[in-house]
Order: sequence, then C-alpha cells, then structure tokens
Amino acid sequence: MSLEIQQHEREGIAVLEMKGRITLGKEATALREKVAELAGANVRNLVFNLAGVDYIDSTGLGALVMCVTTMRKAGGNVKLVNLNRRNIELLVMTRLATCFEIFTDEGDAVGSYYPDRKIKTFDILDFVNKMKTED
Repeated sequence: MSLEIQQHEREGIAVLEMKGRITLGKEATALREKVAELAGANVRNLVFNLAGVDYIDSTGLGALVMCVTTMRKAGGNVKLVNLNRRNIELLVMTRLATCFEIFTDEGDAVGSYYPDRKIKTFDILDFVNKMKTED
C-alpha cells in the first residue's frame, strides 16, 4: 500500500495528512522529499496527522527522524498527531517518543506552535502504565 500525503494549512501551520504505510521504498522517500520541498519553500512548522497510517517500519521511523532533523535545522519543528496504538508502542519501545511532541488532537498540535495557548499533549507515561496493566 502506497503512502498518500495530503497537505492543508491550519492557522498558518502546514498539516500533512497521511494515509497508508510509512515503509522502506517509495513511501519513506516520498515523505522525506515532501518535507525537503516544504523546507525549501520556507515552511518551518509541520504537523503530521497520522490517523490514516496503519504501519511504520524501521525505515519509516528513520524517515520521521530525518524529517524532524530537516525541519529543526531549518529553524522549525514537526509535531505528530493521531497515532494508532501500534505506532505509539513502536515509538515508546524505540525510545523515539522522546524525540517528538505527540498529540491526540490536531488543534492541540497546531496550537503548540503558539506559546500563549493552553494545549494538551499526549501523556506517554500514562500510556506506558496502561500497557503494563494490560499485559
């Protein structure tokens, strides 16, 4: 399954809605190229809405890290929103959850770019504790 990337703007922040998988091959490459294109166009702040992403492999994780690195070098950032349980578990297990700001609501992810706004971030510690009690 290929990766579809739709872009829209919300309050001056570029939101990339993704559907499919972020995996080795054209999917990870397409994501990296899209972020490089946006960075080249002076877009600095992104939100990745991953509600439609059902699977991320190790190459996909690397692509996400590269996207954050690209944007941070350009003076911006990437925030993640609407990850499914499996993808959250993957970020927690690989300790990459500490590299990203994760949200459950797109409005909070966009709002996080505005320091005067009250937002709710994803509580990773609560998620990990729930995982332990379910096992």
